[in-house]
Amino acid sequence: MRANYIEDFQKWVKDFSFYIEVRVRFSETDMYGHMNNTVSFTYFEQARIDYFRYLGVLMPSAIDENVEGIPIVADLQCDYVKQVFFDDVLRIYTKVAKLGNSSMDIHYLAKNQNDEVCFTGRGTVVQMDPRTGKSVAISEEAKAHLASLAVI
Repeated sequence: MRANYIEDFQKWVKDFSFYIEVRVRFSETDMYGHMNNTVSFTYFEQARIDYFRYLGVLMPSAIDENVEGIPIVADLQCDYVKQVFFDDVLRIYTKVAKLGNSSMDIHYLAKNQNDEVCFTGRGTVVQMDPRTGKSVAISEEAKAHLASLAVI
């Protein structure tokens, strides 16, 4: 298992604490019973939203005229390790790997009910002004909040 965003796999895995559980639905599989390769991104999305809620990071609405920034996915990557099948129960782990001025790198780890790694991933979430479409700095308050939770 080698993804370019993972230097030391054992250390990388140990840094995860938050996860959600999902059961692979029949509609998420192909005619062979394998999970469709696009479904991992849906799982990443739900895990990321639940993780942000857990951290107390607001997910403001872009239609609110007072909102100065909303989190937007700038890129997303998935590396498949092991096949996933209908009815498998997956734990989708999520963590902030790096915090920048206006972005954060989020990492993902999926393990099945046998504690086997099935896929990993990463993505960049950028804080964007919904009126201009330009990136805006993550507030010092938000950075301090994440630091106080020992997330970064």
